[in-house]
Amino acid sequence: MRTPHFFGYGSLVNRGTHDYSAAAPAAIAGWRRVWRHVEGRTVAFLTVTPSEGHEIDGLIAEVPGGDWAALDLREHNYDRVPALRVSHCVQPEPDVHIYYAPPERHRPATGRHPILLSYIDVVVQGFFREYGEAGVGRFFDTTDGWDAPVLDDRRDPVYPRHQRLHDDERALSDMHLQRLAVEIITARP
Repeated sequence: MRTPHFFGYGSLVNRGTHDYSAAAPAAIAGWRRVWRHVEGRTVAFLTVTPSEGHEIDGLIAEVPGGDWAALDLREHNYDRVPALRVSHCVQPEPDVHIYYAPPERHRPATGRHPILLSYIDVVVQGFFREYGEAGVGRFFDTTDGWDAPVLDDRRDPVYPRHQRLHDDERALSDMHLQRLAVEIITARP
C-alpha cells in the first residue's frame, strides 16, 4: 500500500502552517493556481484549475496513517482528488491527492471578496523557503486572478494561519504585487 500524501500549492507550501513534517518540494503538471471566491466566505482563496501545458510548484507531505480528517476539515471548501503527473523525490512512490474547488462552486475574487495580503505573505514565505526568490516569482506567474484587489491586513491579520515574516519576505510580496500592478486596498469596501 502506498503512503498517502497531499500536494500543497498555496499556504500548505509553508511548513509553518501545518504539522506534516515528512514533506518535500514537488511540481504538478496540468494545473494552474487561481484566486477565487466561494459562497459563505468573505475573502478570496487559492484553488487550482485544470490547465494543460502548465505546471505549478508545491510541496507534498505525508498524511500519517492516512488520517485525512484534520486536513479535510482545514480544506473544507475543497474536494480532495487523486493528483496525477506529480514530480518529486519521495520513495517509495506515494499516493498523492490534491485539494481543489470544482468550478461550479466558485467565482472570481472581487472588491467585495478581496485577497488577503496576510494570506499572500504566508504563501510567499513558503515558496521562498522551499524555492528561493525564483520560486516566488514562479508562484506569482503561475497564479491567475491578480485583477482582484488585495486587502492590506498586515497590521491586524485576518488570515487564520498568518506567520511572522522577515522584511525580505514582505519585500518580495510587495515587489511582485507592484510588478503585476495589483490594486492594494486598506479598508474593506
